[in-house]
Amino acid sequence: MIPGYTKRYKETLQYMFSKLPMYQRVGSVAYKKDLTNIVKLCNYLGNPHLKFPCIHIAGTNGKGSTSHLLAAAFQTKKYKTGLYVSPHYKDYRERIKIDGKYIPVKFVVDFIEELKPIIEEINPSFFELNVAMAFAYFASKNVDIAIIETGLGGRLDSTNIIKPVLSVITNISYDHMSLLGETLPEIAFEKAGIIKEGIPVVIGEKQAEVATVFEKRASEHNAKLYNASDHFKAELKESNPDYDVFDIYKDNQLIFEGLKFELKGSFQTKNMLTVLATLAIYNELHPGFFKTEDIYTAFANVKSLTNFIGRWQILMQKPMVIADSGHNEAGIANVIDQLNSLHYNKLHMVIGVVNDKDIDKMLAMFPHDASYYFAKANIPRGLDAKLLREKAKRYNLKGKAFSSVNKAYKAALVNAAEDDLIFIGGSTFVVAEVL
Repeated sequence: MIPGYTKRYKETLQYMFSKLPMYQRVGSVAYKKDLTNIVKLCNYLGNPHLKFPCIHIAGTNGKGSTSHLLAAAFQTKKYKTGLYVSPHYKDYRERIKIDGKYIPVKFVVDFIEELKPIIEEINPSFFELNVAMAFAYFASKNVDIAIIETGLGGRLDSTNIIKPVLSVITNISYDHMSLLGETLPEIAFEKAGIIKEGIPVVIGEKQAEVATVFEKRASEHNAKLYNASDHFKAELKESNPDYDVFDIYKDNQLIFEGLKFELKGSFQTKNMLTVLATLAIYNELHPGFFKTEDIYTAFANVKSLTNFIGRWQILMQKPMVIADSGHNEAGIANVIDQLNSLHYNKLHMVIGVVNDKDIDKMLAMFPHDASYYFAKANIPRGLDAKLLREKAKRYNLKGKAFSSVNKAYKAALVNAAEDDLIFIGGSTFVVAEVL
């Protein structure tokens, strides 16, 4: 860290976390249902979001993995690649990266100092300020392309002032219903808001319940719509602790043989196919840009290229300890599927959730034969561990409550044999405390 900036950086983060409403900490009161503030911030900054090409990513699950995979592909082409994602796990600067390197401390400090007059005037949310900072940083560094992940929804998300070269919607599931809608079509309508006039859009998973929502929006805006799952298929050929190996088919023709894929977890296969479809469309816009060898390199090295953490991350081998930040119905279903595919003697589950989630559907999916260690994430939204334990009892999930994630994790380590499996998850904030 730059001498003299350590203290100022801590003070800057304290200012941001305490003064600005932050959805991850306080919930829906931080969600701004319009784009007024982000427009004002970007006008103040000279509209940096219009100074670089970008790809926009929305969807309920898989946004972060999809964004990192796309960034890895462009980095392999030696493109200076900006990446904006949220939330962060350990370091605020994880949200804003160029070629896998975090935004410098100095830029964060100087940016907030410069914007304090307008911050005091309009009181933006934490997320709105993050988005403005990312845009300003990417413009200042003249990135060749930026991958921009939405925060919540799409239509009214602060990122939705960009003019992308491509839009991507990974999938639709139940999450943030109080803000986005109670039904899948209502949620899809909000996500579909990133579809822009004449800009191609890739849909990762074609889902019968919401397909017409995307088709209607794309038709109204003359946007070519491409369903990745209609064209791309993956066949698992080999699996080891470091990567999975796939044969990839496009329209039933083998296009990649023995493709090494570094992101573990069966759910990542969908994200891989979404990205392959996106790169195929990009190649239609820029013929011959991505070569076969580029894809092999990017998919085998996504973690080192982009500094990717938090999804199906193996923390220890004996016992096997896996952390994953899936936190809604579809995300937990993916986790359970993956756990069911593994071999172990006994399962230990370190689980915590936030207090504004409808967790009944999630709890109903958890296995009954596991030992549970219920914990409260160290944020205001964290659900009290004893309350979580009582809710879990209704689903025949048995275990103890702990006052912190680390205490729960330590207890699991004490109780687990070498051939057992410890899973840590239920919330991004639970995973953040063990990374």
